[in-house]
Amino acid sequence: MAQKLAATARTGRDNQRYSEQGERLVAGVVPLSIDKTKVLVIQSSRRSAWVLPKGGWETDESTAQEAACREAWEEAGIVCTVQRDLGKIPEMRPASQLSASAPKALYQFYEVSVEREAAQWPEQHKRGRQWMTYLQAKQVLAARPELMEALHRSSILR
Repeated sequence: MAQKLAATARTGRDNQRYSEQGERLVAGVVPLSIDKTKVLVIQSSRRSAWVLPKGGWETDESTAQEAACREAWEEAGIVCTVQRDLGKIPEMRPASQLSASAPKALYQFYEVSVEREAAQWPEQHKRGRQWMTYLQAKQVLAARPELMEALHRSSILR
């Protein structure tokens, strides 16, 4: 199935999916280079940190995989192909970091290969992107244990 490439990013949480336990369902990707020596990371929306592309799985998306590839396009400007399901990762942030705007989440990550990096994408005005080695990514993702776990589960060369 061809990936739909919207010109604008979705906003808001009106169509967000939640688990039976009330966790926000988040889908994300670990985008690897063809030779698996690098991972593509993006700046957080406030540009204060580096993160992996991820976001809410919405009610009009039939699978978390579809949501993950949409988020990869919106946030990183990449067209990708899922290579491997990395599984579910529970929330690891301490309660002090949770809020109404950052609720408890259940993450579903996929390892993807990058088919194309677009010159223009929906969130390019608020996010940069950069290819990093495993050691570089491990350093910049250290404050986000759920992202570190997704990176660890991937087949990136260490």
